[in-house]
Amino acid sequence: MAHNLTLCRLLVEKAVRAGAKALFLPEASDYIAGSGEESVRLVKPVHESEFVLGLREEARREKLSIHVGVHEPGLGTHRIKNTVLWIDERGDITHRYQKIHLFDIDIKGGPVLKESQWVEPGMKILPPFDTPVGKVGSTICFDLRFPEITLALRRQGADIITYPSAFTVQTGKAHWEVLLRARAIETQSYIIAAAQAGRHNEKRVSYGHSMIVDPWGVVLAELGDATGEPDIATAEIDLDLLRKVRLEVPLSRRTDVYPEI
Repeated sequence: MAHNLTLCRLLVEKAVRAGAKALFLPEASDYIAGSGEESVRLVKPVHESEFVLGLREEARREKLSIHVGVHEPGLGTHRIKNTVLWIDERGDITHRYQKIHLFDIDIKGGPVLKESQWVEPGMKILPPFDTPVGKVGSTICFDLRFPEITLALRRQGADIITYPSAFTVQTGKAHWEVLLRARAIETQSYIIAAAQAGRHNEKRVSYGHSMIVDPWGVVLAELGDATGEPDIATAEIDLDLLRKVRLEVPLSRRTDVYPEI
């Protein structure tokens, strides 16, 4: 966690130099363990986590809002929460979303991961909240495969929908970009997907390719996989463009035919 905090401080420095109004970091930025048991052993409440406390200090000092995925203790002793925090420019945690859809896969010749064995699923979609870059709606990683969440966030006024992630390489190559662009197009929203990259341990490698997509489905910025020090991708959030797209191609739901989500 100390190492990851050092890397995130480097990203804060890069974001400040770039003139960014907010920094979006990946899912599980505090740590990715070698097993579920290790994840449970490492977890700390946010008020005790040196990683979260360090990012709050950075946000306060640089007056930079930070959106970051971390682990938190679960309700029981054998499970944890996969959450994303919004740390505002005062260093206060003002938003906390808990991942709803957990990553349980068993791909022949590929990864086998059972997140539900050690992570508690979230139970609610949280309304979008005001930020210096627009109204942000939070989701996490595997939530990307379920458009119901993003449609609900769009209906509640989201300008930006986030997907902090640690996608596997195999699923990332097949589905990452196409799903992110689809979520942008169907909600006419900006998509910000900060992604873990490279090898974490002998079991886990993440695809990378952090991406920012505009409401027309255009990829505005993209990083690669892990080569050298971590980097940031930047883009301008143009709310006039967002309104233009929504005005010119209105997506009127036929709730008389199917129920609203």
